Amino acid sequence: MKKLNFILIFILISTFFLYAEYPDGNKILKQIDENLYAKNMISTSQMIVHGRRGSRTMKLRSWTEGDDRSFSEYLAPPKDAGTKMLKLDDKLWIYNPSADRIIQISGHMLRQSMMGSDISYEDMMEENELTEIYTAQTVGEESFNNVSCWKLVLTAITDDAAYQTKKVWIDKEKLIPLKEERYGKSGKLLKTTEILEVVKIGKRWYPKRMIFKDVLKKGKGTEFIIDDIQFDVDIPESRFSKAALRK
Repeated sequence: MKKLNFILIFILISTFFLYAEYPDGNKILKQIDENLYAKNMISTSQMIVHGRRGSRTMKLRSWTEGDDRSFSEYLAPPKDAGTKMLKLDDKLWIYNPSADRIIQISGHMLRQSMMGSDISYEDMMEENELTEIYTAQTVGEESFNNVSCWKLVLTAITDDAAYQTKKVWIDKEKLIPLKEERYGKSGKLLKTTEILEVVKIGKRWYPKRMIFKDVLKKGKGTEFIIDDIQFDVDIPESRFSKAALRK
């Protein structure tokens, strides 16, 4: 019995010193938020859906204010141009120009694919700061695309989180997540994200090109490319209104 107790104590002490060598996961998470999130931003981007029968490219412009307000308008291709999305707090509306209708997306509909991509409406709604949704533990070091990373496990602290757990690989130098695995409450892997290119804008590093993959779908994923982005710019209050959806 004494020998068994000694072994258990040794394992506990070894585990403590193993994790004590790594930086605090929640501090890393806070640094990521400070790097990625801004009071306001305006961006122009491309979303390339790589499906089983080929690829299609959509272009959009987005306005974001804090965590709770965003507005997006699709500019191309012609059949999608004029489609608009408005997020206010936990509510989401979509305007379909061909039907001239505004539809509120809620409940199970949030899990549906956004414009046929690997990104769901629920993913878009979870663009809050990570520290508001997860607690983090640094569990190791690992390279991704020849970049030295801290490996973090994120556990949801809110009941309405889209994913119960995330495994994230953080660039040690730039403090930006380069790879992410998203898991459901059952522990099943649902989606992956890989950042393939980053760019320095002012004092911050920001994703330039990334791939989202719904592992439950066929296809090669959805590529997201930011063509232009501006931080901390003035956005008219009228931009974040339901009236703006039909303008």
